[in-house]
Amino acid sequence: MDIMQRIQSIVDDNPIVLFMKGTPQFPQCGFSMRTAQALQACGATVHAVDILAEPAFRQNLPQFSQWPTFPQVFIKGELVGGCDIVLDLYQRGELQKMVTSAQTA
Repeated sequence: MDIMQRIQSIVDDNPIVLFMKGTPQFPQCGFSMRTAQALQACGATVHAVDILAEPAFRQNLPQFSQWPTFPQVFIKGELVGGCDIVLDLYQRGELQKMVTSAQTA
């Protein structure tokens, strides 16, 4: 399976995916940390992918998603965005709704 197929499979097989630097328990950048914290605050069960441990993801994910930066959050197969967008959604209460919908579907 090539890397694009692996990315697609991960996004398809998990309701909430976080491609990040590090892990939710040990984030390796502030943006990844804040994104993971917002998702955790919503009670999200997240499939996290450490792009530092898997360089192929880091190289190919921007092409897959058409989004140049990390972290990247996918909910129900759709790109939500990065840190700023996720934090904005969290502050408006929208992220909670998205997480709840994804986990009960």
